[in-house]
Amino acid sequence: MKKSLLVLALFISVSSFAQQGNLSGDLMMNVNFFQRDTNIKAADNPLYDNLLSGGEAWLGLRYSGFGFTGTVRFDGFHNSNLQTPTNALTAAGIGMFSLNKEFKKLSITAGHVYDQFGSGIIFRAYEDRGLLIDNALFGLHLKYRLNDKLTIKGFTGQTKNLFERFAPIQKGINAEGDFDIKGKAHITPGIGIVNRTIDQQSMNVLVANINAMDEKNRFVPTYNMNAITVYNTLNAGNFTWYVEAAAKTKEAIIVPNEGLRKYGGNVLYSTLGYAKNKFGINASARRTDHFVMRTSPDQQLLKGMISWQPIIAQIRPQRLIARYTPQSLDISELAGNVNAFITPNDKYTFNLSYTHINTLEGDALYREAFVETEIRSVKKFLFHLGAQYLVYNQSIYQSKVKEEYPDVHAITPFVEVVYKLSKKRSLRCDLQYMSTKQDYGSWAFALLEYNISPNWSFAVSDMYNIKPNKVHVKKANHYPNVFMAYTKDANRFTLQYVKQVDGINCTGGVCRYEPAFSGFKFGVISTF
Repeated sequence: MKKSLLVLALFISVSSFAQQGNLSGDLMMNVNFFQRDTNIKAADNPLYDNLLSGGEAWLGLRYSGFGFTGTVRFDGFHNSNLQTPTNALTAAGIGMFSLNKEFKKLSITAGHVYDQFGSGIIFRAYEDRGLLIDNALFGLHLKYRLNDKLTIKGFTGQTKNLFERFAPIQKGINAEGDFDIKGKAHITPGIGIVNRTIDQQSMNVLVANINAMDEKNRFVPTYNMNAITVYNTLNAGNFTWYVEAAAKTKEAIIVPNEGLRKYGGNVLYSTLGYAKNKFGINASARRTDHFVMRTSPDQQLLKGMISWQPIIAQIRPQRLIARYTPQSLDISELAGNVNAFITPNDKYTFNLSYTHINTLEGDALYREAFVETEIRSVKKFLFHLGAQYLVYNQSIYQSKVKEEYPDVHAITPFVEVVYKLSKKRSLRCDLQYMSTKQDYGSWAFALLEYNISPNWSFAVSDMYNIKPNKVHVKKANHYPNVFMAYTKDANRFTLQYVKQVDGINCTGGVCRYEPAFSGFKFGVISTF
């Protein structure tokens, strides 16, 4: 508490010079009202049985002036379901603060730092509030621009853990270039190195766990783990090619179905794109072998993450398709995707995509064949049509028993129609149907949305388990959603009544399981 008050007092003192600088900020707030519903399994935890309401908020302030930039953010969680969706989190304090100073070519940042090396395979400190990920690096960050073609940056610090920090220490250095090749091509190469040193308490826990293992599986743990990545982006004519290779030394990691083991790891990731006139094609691939980077091996799920694995599977906005979005795997994955765009004229756009993901051992993880078209040939109408075929390995992606939850095979056609009533008013209808015999069975989804630009938006939708799989669902359930939003200047207010089926929530290849939700949600987003 004393630390939080000290930080606020310091920031207020600095920002008192705001008349000679610039002061800005933002607010994000969510409030949930929990309504018990045993039919959809939104029950039997403190949020629905006792507390009935909760929420979270982030208030950030940013001051820049006299060559300094200061940032501070207050985080508050009161009976929040964001960290563990079945239990309440109550905590509040200074969620992040930083002070940056520019000295000609040198930039110095102290406090909480958000940054990454390359695509983030060996280091990525970032924030995703929807999943309550905030693994900012707390420490010192330097960035020096040697010349117009070469920049070097380095850091030392610890990974943020809500209002505290994980004890292990990280150090890293990164160099990036920016070069033209005879005026015909452009390259931006880079190299990064990261070291993580485990603290004594974490090592004691690790040793105790190793000693409890079968003698044949025991190993000698190490305090230090080192990782290196080399990457480059090439732009030549109509081609863009990004490639990155990363490797790390042996360390203790947790391997599913094996437990604690000592492995090194490596990743090879690449994307290749070509675009010309009315045609474009992109291909991406990634091979991952035991590349787990966390503050210590006892941190699991979304805790203690140092790095981030780029996702190969494309994230779809359709409600039913999004239900089976695969997350990036860091133990064993061989993934590839090809995506083509064709725009023969102003009236039509076509998109075709195929994704193929296996383990390194050859086990099928995910398959997706996807096609969609956008039609603009009818006046005042916009048609968006498409279909997806997928195979989704529930047992691996959701850690379920294979015999009870076999791979999901699903076909999902969808159609979206937008009708422009006037320059400011539009009506949108979205229809989707997922045909599958696995998991909960087949689904139907319908949405009707009315927009009055730039202020109002209204929507009503229903997701219906039209052909339930009686192995996992007792009866067909409706999951309605009534939504309203009001936007004024830089402020947006939302209110909705929601019944949401349990499932996996993913953002950028990072996923977590969320139980069913029933009740009201109120949200505010504001910038000033």
